[in-house]
Amino acid sequence: MTEEILREIRALKKQRNAVILAHYYCSHEVQALADHVGDSFYLAKVAKGTDADVVVFCGVSFMGESAKLLNPDKIVLMPDPMADCAMAHMASVDQIREMRAAYPDLAVVCYINSTAELKSHSDVCVTSSNAVEIVKALPNQNIFFIPDENLGNFVKKQVPEKNVMVNHGFCPIHKAITVEQLVREKELHPHAKVLSHPECNSDILAFSDYVGSTADIIRYAKASDADAFIVCTEQGVAYPLQQDNPHKQFFFCHPTPCCADMKRNTPEKILEVLKTLKNSVQVPEHRKHSALRPLDRMLEVAK
Repeated sequence: MTEEILREIRALKKQRNAVILAHYYCSHEVQALADHVGDSFYLAKVAKGTDADVVVFCGVSFMGESAKLLNPDKIVLMPDPMADCAMAHMASVDQIREMRAAYPDLAVVCYINSTAELKSHSDVCVTSSNAVEIVKALPNQNIFFIPDENLGNFVKKQVPEKNVMVNHGFCPIHKAITVEQLVREKELHPHAKVLSHPECNSDILAFSDYVGSTADIIRYAKASDADAFIVCTEQGVAYPLQQDNPHKQFFFCHPTPCCADMKRNTPEKILEVLKTLKNSVQVPEHRKHSALRPLDRMLEVAK
């Protein structure tokens, strides 16, 4: 990123009254120029509370949709409209209807990593930061967790008093991290603690010293007395980890987990949408209220 691009972005942000939000999985260049960097729960709260007129969301499509649902009167821009999340599509409305018919007291708990259509048929959204807390707080005994199987099974283990049923979706990036890769990394760094995201496979989680959301992993590493960590999540988190802990070491399994969709966000594309206001996120009118309801409920319950 050149100084000229940075100057232009700063000038246009002021002119547009814009705010730039970036997920931890974006490149370090994008994180460095963003006003707010975080996981999906943090960014959802920021989007809800911002007084900006324009929100530039550096993430993937479901994040832009969620920001637009929470801010219907604001312009929400995606630097690259092709940045998508495969897992966000890995459930179906027909599945939800079948489960509701089978379990009359069912609560459909929808990971925020999902399309607006799936959200519109759900009762509450969750993120990896608050999924366990929210499922515990629900009055329902029967829970259908969509779309991520690994996070759903993690919740199921943490909330054994409820009947948590899971869908079979997955994050391709986290699913590709294997226990064999982790064992090889542990052999190279035997004293390193293993920090893993709950979207990882269950055998990775069983091997881990700590399991938590991206934000939780960052907090844990900063508070820990350990000086070396093997991190089982997308490589973009290396930037905030190194910023917060310059004297600690962070290792990733090989091949290094990389979300190509998150990396589609670049400073050049941010500058372009600020100039043109193109790639504005739109949610169909008939879906706005129903898809917003579980997001609002998440923010309310999480308080």
